[in-house]
Amino acid sequence: MDSPLSPSSARKEAGMFLTLILLLSGRSLRAMAAQSPQGVECIVFNDQYLTCMWGSKATLTANYSLYYWYIPPRSENHMPVEECKHYLQEEGINTGCWFNHSEIIQFRPFYIHINASHGGRSLIIPTKGMKLQDLVKPAPPVNLTIQNISNNQLQLTWDSMYLKPLCLEYAVKYKSNQDTSWTEHLVSGKIFSFPSVDYEKYYTFYVKSKINQYCGTTQLWSEWSVPVFWGNNATDQGTAEEQAPWFWIHVVLPIASLMLFLVLVILLIRMERVWVILMPRIPNPSKNFEELFNTHQGNFPEWAGVSKDIVESFKPNYSESFCYVSELPPKAGSTPLWEGHDKLRAPPGRSSAPASSSSPGLSLFKNSYVGV
Repeated sequence: MDSPLSPSSARKEAGMFLTLILLLSGRSLRAMAAQSPQGVECIVFNDQYLTCMWGSKATLTANYSLYYWYIPPRSENHMPVEECKHYLQEEGINTGCWFNHSEIIQFRPFYIHINASHGGRSLIIPTKGMKLQDLVKPAPPVNLTIQNISNNQLQLTWDSMYLKPLCLEYAVKYKSNQDTSWTEHLVSGKIFSFPSVDYEKYYTFYVKSKINQYCGTTQLWSEWSVPVFWGNNATDQGTAEEQAPWFWIHVVLPIASLMLFLVLVILLIRMERVWVILMPRIPNPSKNFEELFNTHQGNFPEWAGVSKDIVESFKPNYSESFCYVSELPPKAGSTPLWEGHDKLRAPPGRSSAPASSSSPGLSLFKNSYVGV
C-alpha cells in the first residue's frame, strides 16, 4: 500500500503538473497564436516594480490573463504558478500586469503564460523565459553639479537613485550653443571631467545610466536627466536644482501674483458690500436740488424763499424810494393827538395846548413828507 504524500510534496507535484499543462497547451495552440497580439514587453523599473505589457485596446480582441512562475535551483522546491494580481487596464480591457517589489526575483528564470478565450477558441500570446536582471531600467541621475576646477577644466558630478550604484554605467552628452550636434561619452563612475572649455560658449549637459555588464546584459538606458548649464550666457551656473529657485522667483511668482491680483479685483467688483466698505460711494446731492433746477430754473433766492425786496437791497445800484406822509386837519370838536401828549408832559398849572388852531406848530405838520 502506498504511503500518503506530504502537503509539500503534493503542492510540488500539483505545480509541476500545471506547468506541464500550460507548456503543452502553448505548443498545441501555436496556430491560433498567429491571430493574437505578437509579443510581450517586460521592464523592471529601478528594481522597484515590474510591468509586462502585451497590447492596447485597439489591438486586443479579447481580455487576456497572465500566469507566471519561476524555475528555482534543483535544491529548492518548485514554485507554484500564480495569476497576475494587479492587471493594467484600458477601458476595461487587460493590457498588462504590474508586479510589486516582493514579486520580483532576479537571477532566476522567469516564465509567463498569457491566454484568453474568444469565440470558443483559446488565444495565446507567445512568450519565452526571461531573466529579470537583464530587464532593469534604472531611474535617471539626479543632483547634477558643475565645478570649475581649473582655468579651462570643468568637473560634472551627479547622484543615482538606484539602490546598487556599483551596477551602473553612465553616458554623458553635451553641446555648446555654437555646436550643431551632441557629443556623447561613456563613463563608469559618477564623475566626468571636461578638459577644455571656451568661456565665450554656453554648454548644456545631460546624463543617463544603465545596468553594467557585471550585473546584467540589458540594453535599457534610463531617461536623460534634467539638464545642467554652464557658460557665458547661462542664467545661473551650478546644479539644475539651484536653477529651480531662479525659475520660481522670476517666472512663476510674478505670474501667480498677477493672477491673484486679478482674482481679488474680480471679487471686489462682484462683492458689492466689500466694495462699499473699502471704497465708500460719494453722496449724490442732485436729488435734493431737483426743484431748484427744474421748477425755479436755477434761481436760488426764489427757491430759498427770499423776498424780492431783500434781493433788490443787495444790488449795487439800489436806491431807497421815498414814502410820502401827509396829515389831515382835525375835525371840529376833536382834540389833536399831539395836544393830548403835550398835556401829559406839561407840568401842573400850565396848559400845553396851543392858543389857537392856527398856531405855527400845526402849519409845520401840514403838507410835509418824510423820507423812508
